[in-house]
Amino acid sequence: MSQLSTQQNPHAPVQAFALHGGVQVLGEQGDEGRKAFFIQIEARPGQEDAVVQMLRDIRACVEDEPATGPWFAVRFSNTSFGIFEAFPNLAGRQAHVEGGGGDIFRDAERMNAILADAAKVHRVDVLMSKDQFAHRPAD
Repeated sequence: MSQLSTQQNPHAPVQAFALHGGVQVLGEQGDEGRKAFFIQIEARPGQEDAVVQMLRDIRACVEDEPATGPWFAVRFSNTSFGIFEAFPNLAGRQAHVEGGGGDIFRDAERMNAILADAAKVHRVDVLMSKDQFAHRPAD
């Protein structure tokens, strides 16, 4: 959805932020095999706590998804966040998209209010992994 500037339409209401629609999906769907999403999220200044709550809400959604494996929410800086989530195959990744976490990203009103720009959702292939922490005896 595009928004007219007040120069193009002097009667249009002025909004404090531009609409961005929530997400931008990048990358190829790819061939069958292990899949993941790497999602870059930038909070609007002052909305960092709202983004952390959004991450909590997404995590709650993925808890019961049988095909969502390792899931991590990370923070790079005060306003920069990310999600890395892995799936056994294309069907598992698609089931996740159609689930509750996807619903949160499809809530454009919420995303526009808390994100500085569209979340960048990178479709990625998992080439290799180490799926468990190494067990080390206590000293």
